[in-house]
Amino acid sequence: MARTDDRFRSAYNTLLDICGSMGVGEQLPPETALADRMEVSRTIVRSALQKLDTEELIKWEGRRKTLIRKPEKKHRLALAESAPSTEELEQRFLEWILRFDVPAGTALNVAQLSRQFGVPAHSLQEFLASLSRFGLVERGQKGGWTLLGFTAEYAIELSEFRMVLELNAIRQLLAQAPDHEIWTRLEALKSDHEALKEDIETRYHDFSMLDKQFHMTINSVVKNRFVIEAQKVISLIFHYHYMWDKTFEQERNAAAIDEHLELLNALLAKDSERSEAAAVRHLRTSKETLLSSLRDHKLV
Repeated sequence: MARTDDRFRSAYNTLLDICGSMGVGEQLPPETALADRMEVSRTIVRSALQKLDTEELIKWEGRRKTLIRKPEKKHRLALAESAPSTEELEQRFLEWILRFDVPAGTALNVAQLSRQFGVPAHSLQEFLASLSRFGLVERGQKGGWTLLGFTAEYAIELSEFRMVLELNAIRQLLAQAPDHEIWTRLEALKSDHEALKEDIETRYHDFSMLDKQFHMTINSVVKNRFVIEAQKVISLIFHYHYMWDKTFEQERNAAAIDEHLELLNALLAKDSERSEAAAVRHLRTSKETLLSSLRDHKLV
């Protein structure tokens, strides 16, 4: 998450308050406890802790995070007053659908949603238009928008399209120079996956965001405006259904972590045959997960 994001800034200031109530030399609570206390994801907590470490307010050694000096007023971040980014709007839209279980066929009230999401009506109209190109919403002949349902045919077509795009991304990734930043990012992703796998019993809910980051990182090497636009919507849909389907969530997420690690290890070894085989296996699993969530919600 970008440092300019208002949610991050607010969470970071909350973490400063927590540190301010502690004594120098004390250990900060575990990341999961901080996430619950701050009411944010563990991803945001880690970003905030990394900034504390950079500011030399804490000393981070493995799982130990020791407060080494009290935060001051100068350390606080100003809250942004600008409208949310497209990424934030996508997240708010997704969370709204999840929280209220918005059914297919629901008419979308642009004026109401623009106030709810804190964006101008024209920005929300543009956002819905981008979703309409992929059949997620539909504009009526007399104006207005409707949330469309997901069908098995839609899920299968989307999965096949995703397979084409991601295999292409993997081929481009493997062609990058040894000093390209992608290799460092993949190493960091591997470490994040291994850490989550170690704590899967208590942190399995964190996989959804890590899965999104994993696929975005792999696809980031593709510099094609049409592919980038398609990947945004594909990521939104798969992320949505990963959060929606809670059936055997811990077991499913643990298996997905192993599939991610298999692909990451193959990529870091620069083994194209292993990488493509691992990608195909994982994308087929994702397709089944998507179809399963549709069946469980009686949408197929």
